[in-house]
Parts: sequence; C-alpha cells; structure tokens
Amino acid sequence: MSVPQAPKRSDSLNTWFFTYTKLRFFSRMRRLLHLKAAKKQYKPSEIVEKPVDTDIHTEPNMKGKSDWVVILQRSVKRLHFGSWEEKEVAAEDIKRLAKEDLKCRKTMAELGVIPPLVAMVGSQVVARQRLAVQTLIELAYGSFTNKALIVEAGILPKLPENEDVLGEPAMQEFSQLLLSISAALANSNFSLSSSRVIPFIIHILDSSSSTIQTKDTCLTTLYNLSSVLDNATTLATSGMVNILLRLSTLKEASEKALAVLGNLSITLTGEKALESDPMVPEGLIEIMTWDERPKCQELSAYVLMILAHRSSLQRQKMTKAGVVPVLLEVALLGTPLTQKRALKILQWFKNERQMKIGPHSGPQDGRISPGSPVNPKEIDEGKKLMKKIVKQSLYKNMETITRRATGEGDSSKLKSLVISSSSKSLPY
Repeated sequence: MSVPQAPKRSDSLNTWFFTYTKLRFFSRMRRLLHLKAAKKQYKPSEIVEKPVDTDIHTEPNMKGKSDWVVILQRSVKRLHFGSWEEKEVAAEDIKRLAKEDLKCRKTMAELGVIPPLVAMVGSQVVARQRLAVQTLIELAYGSFTNKALIVEAGILPKLPENEDVLGEPAMQEFSQLLLSISAALANSNFSLSSSRVIPFIIHILDSSSSTIQTKDTCLTTLYNLSSVLDNATTLATSGMVNILLRLSTLKEASEKALAVLGNLSITLTGEKALESDPMVPEGLIEIMTWDERPKCQELSAYVLMILAHRSSLQRQKMTKAGVVPVLLEVALLGTPLTQKRALKILQWFKNERQMKIGPHSGPQDGRISPGSPVNPKEIDEGKKLMKKIVKQSLYKNMETITRRATGEGDSSKLKSLVISSSSKSLPY
C-alpha cells in the first residue's frame, strides 16, 4: 500500500506567495478606489459630475458605489489577470472612462493599467493592437506623467516592423501615439538611434500610400524630437534631409518639413547634408517665390541664411541659381521677418563683392601713394557716380519685379520714386 506523499515545501511556498501577492494587489486597489470615490462624494452640491454610461457589464452588487469606480475596479482586475477576450473588454471600458476625466486617467495609471496595455500593443492580432494603441492615446492626453510611464513601459520596441500589413488606419493611430509621447521622449535620455522611431517615421514619410494627414503627424513628431541637439544630429545622419526636402516642395507639408530642416541645419552634420543635396539651393529658392505661403518663405529664407553664412561656395551656387532677384522681391514684398532675413543675405553678397573687386577695380596707372593729399572735389564726384550706379541698378531690379507682378506697363511712377530716394537706405 502506497503512502501519499506530502506536498513539496517549495510548491506550497510558491502557492502561498502568489495568493498573498494577489490579495495585497486587490486590497491596495480597493483602498485607492474608495479614497477616490470619497473625494468625489464630498464635492459641493453645485458641481454636477458628468454621468458615465454604466449600461455595459453592470452587476446587481454594484449598488452603493460610484459606477466608474466599480467599472474601473473590474477592468483593472481583468486587464491584469483575465484572458485575451477579457483584456479586450477591459481595454474598451478603460478607453471609455479615460475620455471622461483627467483625474480618472491619473487614477488608472496609478493602478498600473499602462504596462499590460503596452504588452497588448505587441500582439499579433491587428484589432487587439489598435485597441491598445487607442486606449494609450486617451491615457496620454493631458498627462505628462502618463506619457513618461508609457515610454518607461517599453512602447518604442513595440512599434511595428512590417508597416504594410497594418494598413493606413492603424499607421495613423501609431503616428498619433508617437506624437503624443514625443514631448516625453524629447525630455528623456532614450537613444533615438537605437530605437524603432526613425525607421518607422521614414517608412511613413517615404511611402506613397500614406495620407498627407499621417505624414503631417510624423513631421510634427520630428519637429519635437529635433528640438534636442543630439536628436537633430542623429536625424541628420539617417537620410532624413533628402526626404524632408522633397516634402518641402509639397505645399500641404512644406511648412512643417521646413521647420524640421531649420532644426537640423544648425548642426554641422545637418548643414553638410543640406549642402551636398542636389535639391539645394534651387528647391529652397523656388519656395521663396510662393507669395501665398508667407510662413514657408520665412522658413526657407532661414535655411538659406544658415547655408550662406559660413560657405562662400554656397553663396556662389545661390548666385548662379538666381537668388538675388528673388531676395530683392521678398525684401520689398515679404513679411517683416522674411524681409529681415533676405536683407541679411543680400548684405553678405554685397560685402563679398566689395572684398573681391574693391582694391582692383578701375585704372591702375594713377595710383595714389600712402600719405599723399587727396582732392576733396574728386571724392565728391566719386560718391555721386557711385550713387548714380546704385540707383540705376535698383531701378532695373524693381522694374523687373514690377513686370513679373503686374505685367508690362508704365513704370514712370516707380522710376521717379527710385530717383528721389536716398542711396543710404538701399539694402543692396
């Protein structure tokens, strides 16, 4: 006759520990929810709480408690310990409650709903992925703490690798979640180069099937990330510059693409990437002619100003591409900020020309030795001649601008205005 063996001590300890942990979790959750409910019950009578629809999954024993507390208590339990089907029902309830109140969203985060939702994002079922992403978007809204918790829970490695399988609606939702947490990413010490963020965004921006709305969301995310200098350097080395330049030629996406390029151009890596791109400077000069897009003109002038500041080669390329007439036009007709930037670039061109031709211009036979007296009359005549040349040059440029804007016509009024003006106020 076999004698029954006593259970192993290790098994009994494991069972006891699991039961003890579970009881502590539920006890803590119940105590926290009761405290939240008590705070709501002691609010002044004139403040009316927004009612929550509790027709879904109500039970008889819920009487006497706040409806949202009961639903939240049950949802948190199912999300942590339920089956996949129960987790999906719990995620739906949490998403619905998260839309109601910021305090409710903070309470959910304190109860630990974010890690299991992030784990659901890694599911192979697309519908389950989308539900988890939608819920996380609602939880992140208006709460920087929740955004940081989503990042800490490991959302970045969960970004999809095979984006084409998901479809456009799912990609739009992932883009919205990434935009929502981008502020937390910009203020954290995460490594942008080793994450899935850059490949994910590049795929969307470079895809012909992505809608302009999804691309616009990704460009906003890039702008938030590129505001950090280290991130800007990483983005500049990832091949992002050419993609942004191509998007900048689309008027629907140009403004945000140029804003990101402005952040990248202040880094040495970004400046070199711009200088070596075949679309520079012709593409940026073309954007400067968009009179109906003044903000794009401002941003394009900013990038051109950075490129022209330290590179004589870039200034030569701009001159050959016909940037001077365009700069003169926006210096007269653009917004105040565009005018300021255009005049700054024109001043650099002027200074460079004076350095090249100043000491060598004119006949060299009658050179004046140092210390020899100079006739004041000759100096005055030279100044008058220089003023006349500058006025004639400005008149020709303004006449060209007028013809482009209004067509051929009588420009006598313009001529008289130029001749009567002082050359001291000329920008170039």
